[in-house]
Amino acid sequence: MTDADSSGPQNQRPDRFLVFSASLRDDSLNGRLSRLAAATIEANGGMVELRGMRDFDGPSYDADVQAEEGFPSGAESLRDSLQQSDAFVISSPEYNFSIPGALKNSIDWVSRFSPQPLNEKHGLLMSASPSMAGGNRGLWALRVPFEHLGARLYPDMFSLAQAHQAFDAEGRIASPQLQARFESNVVNFMDQVEASKHYPCIKRAWVEYLGEDPDPAFDRVE
Repeated sequence: MTDADSSGPQNQRPDRFLVFSASLRDDSLNGRLSRLAAATIEANGGMVELRGMRDFDGPSYDADVQAEEGFPSGAESLRDSLQQSDAFVISSPEYNFSIPGALKNSIDWVSRFSPQPLNEKHGLLMSASPSMAGGNRGLWALRVPFEHLGARLYPDMFSLAQAHQAFDAEGRIASPQLQARFESNVVNFMDQVEASKHYPCIKRAWVEYLGEDPDPAFDRVE
């Protein structure tokens, strides 16, 4: 085999995915969904770092604490995991129609690093909930901070309704139709990550622009 033959996409390093549940509770519904996502990624040739929200949790964001003590270990761990991954998958519960406080706090902490690790990072959002909406309203709220920080969120989110009754004994989704849709969603996301990684488009600077006249106090450019 020539060098040209051996340099094709089939011989490139598998894409690496950070997968975690945004619930702090042990054996939560979103923990089960995140484990199913990890298994699906691995079954389709991806590499997975499976983590839990406790790994990334920390004290409430405080600029004084950051200035005096630096970043908490949870924020550093999330930054490192994002930097080492090509993409992330988060399964998040819905708290009061919105984002879990622990996850939003972790986003706030990690956003203060430079370089900011969410910029241009591909992400897939999913949720599991006993409700009929499946936590979907929380996912729409969760898109806002991620997209502001430059994350490339996959448009098709996955929400598992009545999740307390949805899993079988093997941890898969009991409904064959829903399981197939779940797998399709994950695999299509993997295809997008692979295309972006191996066939990149033009890179653009990330600007945290809030609408005022440019000022370093509130505009960050990377």
